[in-house]
Amino acid sequence: MNAADEGRQQLDAASVLNAKRTLLQLLARAGVWSGDAEELIGLVEAGALALAHTEIGDSGRTGPAEKGEPYEAGWRDGTRAVADALADIAERTLRHALAPDPTVSSPDDRSPVGRAEMERAKVAITPLYLSYTAVSDLDPDATEQVLTAVLGTMSPRQRAGYPGRLTEFSTAHHARLERLYAEYGPGSAIAIHGRYSLVHSPTSVAVLERLAAAPVALHEEWDAAELPPAWLDGLTTAWGSAA
Repeated sequence: MNAADEGRQQLDAASVLNAKRTLLQLLARAGVWSGDAEELIGLVEAGALALAHTEIGDSGRTGPAEKGEPYEAGWRDGTRAVADALADIAERTLRHALAPDPTVSSPDDRSPVGRAEMERAKVAITPLYLSYTAVSDLDPDATEQVLTAVLGTMSPRQRAGYPGRLTEFSTAHHARLERLYAEYGPGSAIAIHGRYSLVHSPTSVAVLERLAAAPVALHEEWDAAELPPAWLDGLTTAWGSAA
Protein backbone atom coordinates (compact mmCIF):
# COMPACT_ATOMS: atom_id res chain seq x y z
CA MET A 1 0.00 0.00 0.00
CA ASN A 2 1.43 3.39 -0.93
CA ALA A 3 0.89 6.75 0.76
CA ALA A 4 -1.91 7.70 -1.62
CA ASP A 5 -3.87 4.55 -0.76
CA GLU A 6 -3.62 5.03 3.01
CA GLY A 7 -6.11 7.92 3.06
CA ARG A 8 -8.71 6.16 0.92
CA GLN A 9 -11.78 4.45 2.29
CA GLN A 10 -12.65 1.38 0.22
CA LEU A 11 -15.32 -1.20 0.99
CA ASP A 12 -14.31 -4.84 1.00
CA ALA A 13 -16.38 -7.51 -0.73
CA ALA A 14 -18.07 -8.70 2.48
CA SER A 15 -19.21 -5.16 3.35
CA VAL A 16 -20.59 -4.59 -0.13
CA LEU A 17 -22.48 -7.88 0.01
CA ASN A 18 -23.83 -6.95 3.44
CA ALA A 19 -25.12 -3.62 2.12
CA LYS A 20 -26.80 -5.35 -0.81
CA ARG A 21 -28.47 -7.97 1.40
CA THR A 22 -29.62 -5.26 3.81
CA LEU A 23 -31.17 -3.30 0.96
CA LEU A 24 -32.91 -6.42 -0.34
CA GLN A 25 -34.37 -7.09 3.10
CA LEU A 26 -35.57 -3.50 3.49
CA LEU A 27 -37.19 -3.57 0.05
CA ALA A 28 -38.83 -6.92 0.85
CA ARG A 29 -40.37 -5.40 3.99
CA ALA A 30 -41.75 -2.63 1.80
CA GLY A 31 -43.39 -5.22 -0.43
CA VAL A 32 -40.92 -5.21 -3.32
CA TRP A 33 -40.57 -8.63 -4.91
CA SER A 34 -37.03 -10.00 -4.60
CA GLY A 35 -36.64 -10.43 -8.37
CA ASP A 36 -37.54 -6.79 -9.00
CA ALA A 37 -35.20 -5.64 -6.24
CA GLU A 38 -32.32 -7.72 -7.61
CA GLU A 39 -32.90 -6.28 -11.07
CA LEU A 40 -32.89 -2.69 -9.83
CA ILE A 41 -29.75 -3.20 -7.78
CA GLY A 42 -28.09 -4.90 -10.75
CA LEU A 43 -28.91 -1.95 -13.00
CA VAL A 44 -27.41 0.45 -10.46
CA GLU A 45 -24.26 -1.70 -10.29
CA ALA A 46 -23.99 -1.89 -14.09
CA GLY A 47 -24.60 1.84 -14.38
CA ALA A 48 -21.92 2.68 -11.83
CA LEU A 49 -19.41 0.60 -13.76
CA ALA A 50 -20.44 2.19 -17.06
CA LEU A 51 -20.09 5.68 -15.60
CA ALA A 52 -16.65 4.78 -14.22
CA HIS A 53 -15.68 3.52 -17.67
CA THR A 54 -16.78 6.82 -19.22
CA GLU A 55 -14.98 8.89 -16.60
CA ILE A 56 -11.72 7.01 -17.06
CA GLY A 57 -12.03 7.28 -20.83
CA ASP A 58 -12.67 11.02 -20.65
CA SER A 59 -10.05 12.00 -18.09
CA GLY A 60 -7.24 9.49 -18.32
CA ARG A 61 -6.13 9.57 -21.93
CA THR A 62 -3.02 11.67 -21.36
CA GLY A 63 -0.39 11.21 -18.68
CA PRO A 64 2.02 13.74 -17.16
CA ALA A 65 3.75 15.39 -20.13
CA GLU A 66 6.94 16.00 -18.15
CA LYS A 67 7.53 12.24 -17.90
CA GLY A 68 8.25 11.93 -21.61
CA GLU A 69 6.59 10.17 -24.52
CA PRO A 70 7.35 6.54 -23.50
CA TYR A 71 5.78 7.14 -20.09
CA GLU A 72 2.76 8.88 -21.66
CA ALA A 73 2.32 6.05 -24.16
CA GLY A 74 2.36 3.53 -21.33
CA TRP A 75 -0.15 5.65 -19.43
CA ARG A 76 -2.51 5.66 -22.42
CA ASP A 77 -2.19 1.91 -22.88
CA GLY A 78 -2.82 1.28 -19.20
CA THR A 79 -5.84 3.57 -19.17
CA ARG A 80 -7.24 1.87 -22.24
CA ALA A 81 -6.78 -1.57 -20.68
CA VAL A 82 -8.54 -0.52 -17.45
CA ALA A 83 -11.37 1.17 -19.35
CA ASP A 84 -11.87 -1.88 -21.58
CA ALA A 85 -11.94 -4.17 -18.54
CA LEU A 86 -14.54 -1.96 -16.85
CA ALA A 87 -16.66 -1.94 -20.00
CA ASP A 88 -16.58 -5.75 -20.10
CA ILE A 89 -17.56 -6.01 -16.43
CA ALA A 90 -20.36 -3.47 -16.93
CA GLU A 91 -21.67 -5.50 -19.87
CA ARG A 92 -21.67 -8.75 -17.89
CA THR A 93 -23.34 -7.05 -14.94
CA LEU A 94 -26.05 -5.60 -17.17
CA ARG A 95 -26.73 -8.95 -18.80
CA HIS A 96 -26.95 -10.60 -15.39
CA ALA A 97 -29.35 -7.91 -14.12
CA LEU A 98 -31.65 -8.22 -17.13
CA ALA A 99 -31.60 -12.01 -17.37
CA PRO A 100 -30.60 -13.48 -13.99
CA ASP A 101 -32.39 -16.74 -14.84
CA PRO A 102 -30.60 -18.73 -17.58
CA THR A 103 -34.02 -19.78 -18.93
CA VAL A 104 -34.91 -16.16 -19.69
CA SER A 105 -34.46 -15.04 -23.30
CA SER A 106 -31.63 -12.74 -24.35
CA PRO A 107 -31.81 -9.14 -23.09
CA ASP A 108 -31.56 -8.14 -26.76
CA ASP A 109 -34.87 -9.84 -27.64
CA ARG A 110 -38.34 -8.45 -26.96
CA SER A 111 -40.09 -10.11 -24.01
CA PRO A 112 -43.11 -9.53 -21.73
CA VAL A 113 -42.92 -6.31 -19.73
CA GLY A 114 -41.86 -6.81 -16.11
CA ARG A 115 -43.06 -4.98 -13.02
CA ALA A 116 -39.76 -3.25 -12.38
CA GLU A 117 -39.61 -2.10 -16.02
CA MET A 118 -43.10 -0.64 -15.66
CA GLU A 119 -42.20 1.22 -12.47
CA ARG A 120 -38.97 2.61 -13.97
CA ALA A 121 -40.97 3.96 -16.90
CA LYS A 122 -43.50 5.62 -14.59
CA VAL A 123 -40.70 7.32 -12.66
CA ALA A 124 -39.12 8.55 -15.90
CA ILE A 125 -42.17 10.02 -17.64
CA THR A 126 -43.77 12.05 -14.85
CA PRO A 127 -41.15 14.79 -14.38
CA LEU A 128 -40.75 15.14 -18.14
CA TYR A 129 -44.50 15.56 -18.57
CA LEU A 130 -44.71 18.09 -15.75
CA SER A 131 -41.95 20.14 -17.38
CA TYR A 132 -44.44 20.93 -20.17
CA THR A 133 -47.82 21.04 -18.50
CA ALA A 134 -49.74 20.50 -15.25
CA VAL A 135 -51.48 17.52 -13.70
CA SER A 136 -54.82 17.05 -15.41
CA ASP A 137 -58.11 15.85 -13.95
CA LEU A 138 -58.83 14.39 -17.40
CA ASP A 139 -55.91 11.95 -17.34
CA PRO A 140 -57.39 8.63 -18.52
CA ASP A 141 -56.74 5.81 -16.07
CA ALA A 142 -54.83 3.58 -18.46
CA THR A 143 -51.20 4.16 -17.51
CA GLU A 144 -50.14 0.53 -17.26
CA GLN A 145 -51.93 -0.53 -20.46
CA VAL A 146 -50.31 2.30 -22.43
CA LEU A 147 -46.84 1.68 -20.97
CA THR A 148 -47.17 -2.04 -21.68
CA ALA A 149 -47.66 -1.16 -25.35
CA VAL A 150 -44.79 1.33 -25.31
CA LEU A 151 -42.32 -0.96 -23.55
CA GLY A 152 -43.43 -3.91 -25.64
CA THR A 153 -41.71 -2.32 -28.64
CA MET A 154 -38.31 -2.71 -26.92
CA SER A 155 -35.97 -5.40 -25.65
CA PRO A 156 -35.06 -5.56 -21.93
CA ARG A 157 -31.74 -3.89 -22.73
CA GLN A 158 -33.52 -1.03 -24.51
CA ARG A 159 -36.00 -0.70 -21.64
CA ALA A 160 -33.12 -0.41 -19.18
CA GLY A 161 -31.85 2.62 -21.10
CA TYR A 162 -35.26 4.06 -21.91
CA PRO A 163 -35.19 6.89 -19.33
CA GLY A 164 -32.07 8.21 -21.05
CA ARG A 165 -33.69 7.89 -24.46
CA LEU A 166 -36.77 9.76 -23.20
CA THR A 167 -34.59 12.55 -21.83
CA GLU A 168 -32.74 12.85 -25.14
CA PHE A 169 -36.06 12.94 -27.02
CA SER A 170 -37.44 15.62 -24.70
CA THR A 171 -34.31 17.74 -25.04
CA ALA A 172 -34.17 17.44 -28.83
CA HIS A 173 -37.87 18.34 -29.29
CA HIS A 174 -38.41 20.68 -26.35
CA ALA A 175 -39.98 23.55 -28.30
CA ARG A 176 -42.19 21.22 -30.31
CA LEU A 177 -43.43 19.47 -27.17
CA GLU A 178 -44.15 22.81 -25.53
CA ARG A 179 -46.33 23.80 -28.49
CA LEU A 180 -48.14 20.45 -28.46
CA TYR A 181 -49.08 20.59 -24.78
CA ALA A 182 -50.03 24.27 -24.97
CA GLU A 183 -52.38 23.61 -27.87
CA TYR A 184 -53.85 20.24 -26.87
CA GLY A 185 -53.07 19.69 -23.19
CA PRO A 186 -54.58 20.83 -19.88
CA GLY A 187 -55.94 24.35 -20.07
CA SER A 188 -56.18 24.40 -23.86
CA ALA A 189 -59.33 25.22 -25.80
CA ILE A 190 -59.84 21.55 -26.70
CA ALA A 191 -59.07 20.13 -23.27
CA ILE A 192 -62.18 17.95 -23.17
CA HIS A 193 -61.90 16.54 -26.69
CA GLY A 194 -61.78 12.73 -26.40
CA ARG A 195 -59.47 12.34 -29.39
CA TYR A 196 -56.72 14.09 -27.46
CA SER A 197 -57.40 12.50 -24.07
CA LEU A 198 -53.94 10.92 -23.87
CA VAL A 199 -52.30 14.36 -24.02
CA HIS A 200 -53.58 14.68 -20.44
CA SER A 201 -51.53 11.66 -19.36
CA PRO A 202 -47.79 11.56 -18.54
CA THR A 203 -47.66 8.45 -20.74
CA SER A 204 -48.10 10.72 -23.76
CA VAL A 205 -44.39 11.64 -23.62
CA ALA A 206 -43.45 7.97 -23.98
CA VAL A 207 -45.99 7.38 -26.75
CA LEU A 208 -44.70 10.39 -28.69
CA GLU A 209 -41.13 9.12 -28.43
CA ARG A 210 -42.20 5.74 -29.80
CA LEU A 211 -44.23 7.38 -32.59
CA ALA A 212 -41.03 9.11 -33.65
CA ALA A 213 -38.68 6.14 -33.16
CA ALA A 214 -40.71 2.96 -33.78
CA PRO A 215 -44.19 3.76 -35.20
CA VAL A 216 -44.82 0.36 -36.79
CA ALA A 217 -43.96 -1.60 -33.64
CA LEU A 218 -46.01 0.81 -31.53
CA HIS A 219 -49.10 0.32 -33.69
CA GLU A 220 -48.68 -3.45 -33.41
CA GLU A 221 -48.42 -3.35 -29.61
CA TRP A 222 -51.24 -0.81 -29.40
CA ASP A 223 -53.59 -3.10 -31.31
CA ALA A 224 -52.50 -6.10 -29.21
CA ALA A 225 -53.32 -4.17 -26.02
CA GLU A 226 -56.72 -3.20 -27.49
CA LEU A 227 -56.19 0.46 -26.65
CA PRO A 228 -58.44 3.10 -28.27
CA PRO A 229 -57.12 3.83 -31.79
CA ALA A 230 -58.38 7.41 -31.42
CA TRP A 231 -55.82 8.11 -28.68
CA LEU A 232 -52.94 7.17 -30.95
CA ASP A 233 -54.46 9.01 -33.91
CA GLY A 234 -54.95 12.12 -31.76
CA LEU A 235 -51.34 12.15 -30.60
CA THR A 236 -50.15 11.58 -34.17
CA THR A 237 -52.21 14.59 -35.33
CA ALA A 238 -51.06 16.76 -32.45
CA TRP A 239 -47.41 15.85 -33.03
CA GLY A 240 -47.69 16.73 -36.70
CA SER A 241 -49.39 20.07 -36.09
CA ALA A 242 -46.77 21.05 -33.48
CA ALA A 243 -43.92 20.61 -35.98
